[in-house]
Amino acid sequence: MNTPKIRVGVIGAGFVGSALVQLLSDESRQIALVDAATASIEVVGVAVRDAQKPRPGIDAGLLTTDPLELANREDLDILVELAGGIEPARTYIEAALNRGVSVVTANKALMAECGTALAQLAHENGADLFYEAAVGGGIPILRALRTSLAGERIERVMGIVNGTTNFILSKMTSEGSDYCDVLAEAQALGYAEADPTADVEAFDAAAKVQILSSLAFGTELRGEEIVREGITGVRSVDVDFAHRAGYVIKLLGVAERVGEDGISRRAHPAMIPEDHPLASVHGAMNAVFVEGTKSGPLMWLGQGAGGEPTATAVLGDVLHAARNRVGGRHDVPFSVDDRLRSVPAGEISSVFYISIDVMDEPGVLASVASVFGTHGVSIQSMEQSGFGDEARLSFVTHSAITKNVQATIEDLAKLESVDSIGACLRVIDGGVA
Repeated sequence: MNTPKIRVGVIGAGFVGSALVQLLSDESRQIALVDAATASIEVVGVAVRDAQKPRPGIDAGLLTTDPLELANREDLDILVELAGGIEPARTYIEAALNRGVSVVTANKALMAECGTALAQLAHENGADLFYEAAVGGGIPILRALRTSLAGERIERVMGIVNGTTNFILSKMTSEGSDYCDVLAEAQALGYAEADPTADVEAFDAAAKVQILSSLAFGTELRGEEIVREGITGVRSVDVDFAHRAGYVIKLLGVAERVGEDGISRRAHPAMIPEDHPLASVHGAMNAVFVEGTKSGPLMWLGQGAGGEPTATAVLGDVLHAARNRVGGRHDVPFSVDDRLRSVPAGEISSVFYISIDVMDEPGVLASVASVFGTHGVSIQSMEQSGFGDEARLSFVTHSAITKNVQATIEDLAKLESVDSIGACLRVIDGGVA
């Protein structure tokens, strides 16, 4: 019996692309790959910017500088897009899908922007569109949501989905360092880009939340802006307060049900109890915590970035797409649940931690407390620290509506006795984030 052959083209030969080509070429794994794909897999082209640059592990004869030509090859079965960004990646993917070529991508920004439309295009042309590596690197969370938990009613998905910010916050927690110092270290180690905005301002995490939400609840992937708050305002004093109170600070991506048809999606730093499973996720690791009605809490943990871990997720998708090609079928995209409505962030209730720098003088606490009372934000606890120019008030509220807390902060900033507003962080406690 002849073994079918599946031809694969790869756009991008960075850390992930190079690792993928090497995994596909590993002679010691060929039997396992053929068993998983029900076919032999041949890499027929690798699109790069510079074909003259040495690329260990990749046959120079495979290199091309024309990604669109690769996407349009007549003998192509699967296109793997690892270049990133919205354009021209979308053009390459659409070209392949329009010809019935299956696509595997790790492009979280593109999938968050137009994933629903691309999935429909794939379906109309009898092709697959897989993107496991777009969230959590090597963690197979999307496959779990798509298959293992497909029949479960999921109430909340919450995760540490950005390795850069987790590295920074972990270092601030373990060493008491300031944000700027740890960011510089992360950049020196290659964990953070020279321009870290996408990570530290939570753009990356927000895109991943949209993808998780689409599979967990049936929300649409169409570039809808969601609530996003970065970690640049988190100070070492906040980390220290959290530790003394039994919490750690993490940047979380959260998608959860609100009532029967409401969905809240957001990415922000939060204080979580030290005994919560996510609190023990350190360094550049990622983890996703899923709460289902019947299954209860489940968590996936693993490398959230890096060439080889991410390439393993891409490889899994390639093998899945290959099996479908051989079988003459494709996966049907998840339906969009039109009943769902996005709940404004201001309507969500949570416990909050608020830190403000104040003048060390009589009457300050009373004036500050009055502002809290005016907006109906009840104070659970308060700590006063420092003297003179270093005076600080730290509050933990009872559960309060977000828009009331925001109004409180706006009015606190207007007080003459308040020098500056520090961090305002949600507190996970009793199931509230």
